[in-house]
Amino acid sequence: MRAGRTGEVDAIAVHIRTIITCSSLRWLRKADTRKSAKDTWAKVREFIKGKANQTGEQVDGLMAQRFNNHYAAISTDTDYSAPRLKLTAHNDLHYITEMCVFRILDTLRPTATGIDQIPAWFLRLGAPVFAAPLARLFHQSLTTSVVPRQWKTAVITLIPKIATPAPSDFRPISITPVLS
Repeated sequence: MRAGRTGEVDAIAVHIRTIITCSSLRWLRKADTRKSAKDTWAKVREFIKGKANQTGEQVDGLMAQRFNNHYAAISTDTDYSAPRLKLTAHNDLHYITEMCVFRILDTLRPTATGIDQIPAWFLRLGAPVFAAPLARLFHQSLTTSVVPRQWKTAVITLIPKIATPAPSDFRPISITPVLS
């Protein structure tokens, strides 16, 4: 494609697609989905991974690893360099102001504490002190496109849907830290 030979690339892609489709149809023709879904999925897995013969060698089937190995062998570019990471926001722009964080913290409603064990009432009470550092932290998170791992961790609590629940009568509630 880099050489501008997109017509040839398209022709090869169509040829490969045709071969894969014919092979898939041949391989899966014997599977009867109405009779047994289990057998059908076993056939699909056999097709994808290949079927091992007595010596343990993979035969038949279409294995993705074969394609990966082939393209890894022929796709070498000594001039390749990884692209630079792109920032989604500029450092000089402040999208989250200290006042905005203060207002949000000051109006927090009571809620369950997350894994960090910081209650909402504590953040609401300390809003004047916490607003500036949290604004900087939120801004840095946006500019680097990274959310702190601790903010993505949740505690899953099972709540029963009915008075006398069976194991399937629970609904999961995900409790994340208040700051997230």
